[in-house]
Amino acid sequence: MSRVGKAPISLPKGVEITVDKSNVVTVKGPKGELQQQVDPDLTVKIEDGVLEISRPTEQKRHKAMHGLYRALINNLVVGVTEGYVKELELVGVGYRASNTGNLLELSLGYSHPIIFYIPDELKVTTETVKGQPPLVRLEGIDKQLIGQVAAKIRSFRKPEPYKGKGVRYKGEQIRRKAGKTA
Repeated sequence: MSRVGKAPISLPKGVEITVDKSNVVTVKGPKGELQQQVDPDLTVKIEDGVLEISRPTEQKRHKAMHGLYRALINNLVVGVTEGYVKELELVGVGYRASNTGNLLELSLGYSHPIIFYIPDELKVTTETVKGQPPLVRLEGIDKQLIGQVAAKIRSFRKPEPYKGKGVRYKGEQIRRKAGKTA
């Protein structure tokens, strides 16, 4: 069996899970509600506050789907109970970030500011502390959406390997290169 797939998901207090006939798993918790369509070959069982996913055969495809959907459903459970946070640093002289509601305005060294609308499901905050790079903080319950939005913001100015300037995830290590030798 798949190591990830066979691990049961224990449901914390305050989390309700329902599975309908078309294999759509709905997770409700204190922070919100999320849904995930599960492959029709897999069966989802909920017993005594524990969710288990089983597969019909040992085919390679079924093994892959087994681990994938177990991980996705676990992400839903964690999202509606704790939520997810992703932080981005803007490293570079004159790089700035500000937000009004869900409208994020970035100054990344181009001739124009970049204005990016953050989806309503996420909450964005910007922080500027003297002596540290500006910080953009994304919070929400959908791990996939947070990752996608953070990757899009990072793509506006990826970190370059010579000086390390650009938008990076907090704590991300950038492989540095030596400059040309005279």
